[in-house]
Amino acid sequence: MVTDQAARAIVVLDPEQIRTYLAGRRRVGYWSWSADDDPSLARLSPGRSWTNPSEAKTRSLDGSQNLLTAASGGLAAVVRYPDGKVRWAANTGTGNAHSIELLPDGNVAVTSTTPGTVRLYTASQGSRSTTYTGCRLPGAHGVHWDPASQRLWALGANQLISFGITGTPASPHLVPDGAVTLPTSGGHDLAPVLTQPGRLWVTTSSKVYLYDLAKKEFVGYPDQASISRKDVKSISDEPVTRQVLTAIPEPGNPCGWCTSTLTFHSPDYTRRLDGIQLYKARWWTTQRR
Repeated sequence: MVTDQAARAIVVLDPEQIRTYLAGRRRVGYWSWSADDDPSLARLSPGRSWTNPSEAKTRSLDGSQNLLTAASGGLAAVVRYPDGKVRWAANTGTGNAHSIELLPDGNVAVTSTTPGTVRLYTASQGSRSTTYTGCRLPGAHGVHWDPASQRLWALGANQLISFGITGTPASPHLVPDGAVTLPTSGGHDLAPVLTQPGRLWVTTSSKVYLYDLAKKEFVGYPDQASISRKDVKSISDEPVTRQVLTAIPEPGNPCGWCTSTLTFHSPDYTRRLDGIQLYKARWWTTQRR
């Protein structure tokens, strides 16, 4: 699945359709969703708040699959798959919402880069709930709930932070309980390593790292020489094939932080989607271990 900033949509692509997908014709994809197409979100001014979709993840809750998405304009949403019904949505403001996570109790965490916040919204209390608790994290970009450690992990410009969650779903509290200094600055993407439970992908402005939660250290990984590059905007691995997928800005794209190329590793190859302004790309899987 990809965040196509030209089409203002999240698009799920079948492998056989990758070569035929064109920006502006998003329904060529296997499945797509856009806040622009949902009248129930008119109250959130998607013309502004859905600017530059910045995140797409899948998570399961209560037996259903869900798309988690956020946009730099501020809109964040949990969308049920495949019927596209919005389970929760909010306008988080103009702080450049960059990542989103769904907790087991139905609450939703959102990271925003400016001025740098981690917010936990009480989405479990209703589809329009905007109550939240929050913490400052300079340069906050990524967020991930780890079911094994029962911790919410957030990635900032220079730190990887873990949070315990206390209180109740209606009145939660974020409690910082660990901090790791990144080997290089500019933390960007945070994702579980699905082929190696207990480890996290961490990208920065210059490298791609693997963080071992048990060892509390960054460790080496297969094909590191080809995977670890600068400005990787997103990374994920497919749990069955073990193939890694990354997205990196390319020169000449009308969007300076976007690409039209999907980059695969192990085996290495690329797939180009002419006309697309792709920011992040992830394998479609609800696993988060």
